[in-house]
Amino acid sequence: MQHDNSQELFPVVDLSGKVVGRATRGECHGGSMLLHPVVHLHLFNSRGELYLQRRPLWKDIQPGRWDTAVGGHVAYGETIDEALRRETREELGITGFEPELLTVYPFRSTREYELVYVHRTTYDGPVCPSDELDGGRFWTAEEIRAALGQGVLTPNFEQEVVRVFPQWFAR
Repeated sequence: MQHDNSQELFPVVDLSGKVVGRATRGECHGGSMLLHPVVHLHLFNSRGELYLQRRPLWKDIQPGRWDTAVGGHVAYGETIDEALRRETREELGITGFEPELLTVYPFRSTREYELVYVHRTTYDGPVCPSDELDGGRFWTAEEIRAALGQGVLTPNFEQEVVRVFPQWFAR
């Protein structure tokens, strides 16, 4: 059974994203509320459908739920762009894409405090989810709207998709 490396080093940042220290994954996810950067990529196809990954059951946070196509931590000493491209390659096998930065916001859960760098891209090539994931698929806006609040999607994804793509939820 796989599990996250609790000794992996993350940068600790201030709200502007400036690195002010470092801490282990275990410290960052153990309730310390040390702010650390993460990258998200919303992967659309040309039909406007959004790819979601299914989190494996062994993950320490939100196992088994559907989540942002790519989400990962920035390693200590790595830039945001390097982390985004590494995570996208590792999680989905995708290398040829042009990310667009949509927003940066702080996200606080009961266990951690993240500075989230949100990107989007449109991509119609092959998507090859790694064994880090429990697969994935493209969802229509209607499917995502129907799944909101049903315990199917991660709370972080639900909050983010409403914030970043409000046109999907306008009544």
